[in-house]
Amino acid sequence: MAALSDLFSLNGKTALVTGGTRGIGQAMALALAEAGADVLLIQRDESNQETKKAVEALGRRAHIYTADLSSQASIKQLVPKVLADGHQIHILLNCGGIQRRHPAHQFPDEDWSEVLQTNLTTVFTLCRDVGAHMLSRDKDSHGKRGSIINVCSLQSFQGGINIPAYASSKGGVAQLTKALSNQWASEGINVNGIAPGYINTDMNVALINDPVRAKSILERIPAGRWGSPDDFKGSVVYLASRASGYVNGEILTVDGGWMGR
Repeated sequence: MAALSDLFSLNGKTALVTGGTRGIGQAMALALAEAGADVLLIQRDESNQETKKAVEALGRRAHIYTADLSSQASIKQLVPKVLADGHQIHILLNCGGIQRRHPAHQFPDEDWSEVLQTNLTTVFTLCRDVGAHMLSRDKDSHGKRGSIINVCSLQSFQGGINIPAYASSKGGVAQLTKALSNQWASEGINVNGIAPGYINTDMNVALINDPVRAKSILERIPAGRWGSPDDFKGSVVYLASRASGYVNGEILTVDGGWMGR
């Protein structure tokens, strides 16, 4: 029987991460490094070195690859470049995403297209390309080839207000996660999602600064507080590690009890 610490260990693994420069994505990237993984960060540019330096301070290797998540041409070139540099990818964490808020009857085409490309099409492309790479590798001694973790949302289940593109994209990510799991679970690739609740991050500034909405949200959260990025550290290590070896197609909701209310 394996020691519990071995089940959660990511020693010798490499994680490819989008959205790792701040908020939930940064906390999850650092958690993967704390568990032993090296981290490849996908960023728009190299100006933000904070996460890279924090990973390296933990004794792990970190490298920044530049790509534009809103550009399909840019994303299609990404995984081939990473693999050409000699990296193996054992964990894919898709956390990058954007938000655009407009009343539905005034929602601009360009914002719709940008949100769907960034939040859904890019996630599919990275899953497809990293999945193909994982499939090309033999299973390890535990029958595992890799882990894919897609960050979903409460809007994977609910429609929200003034965010039709975001809700559509995150609903799509949840269904994509299940579809890929159906295909790859038997191949040793665990595909799961994490759905954050209301978290105190930059993406929710508009809600936090609206006293009426902020009050109504807080009153509904059974935990009695907004979440913090650190609330996701345990979840992502669990889904990235052998500890979740028989967990497939699951959307783990980390929301302080919101969806159960």
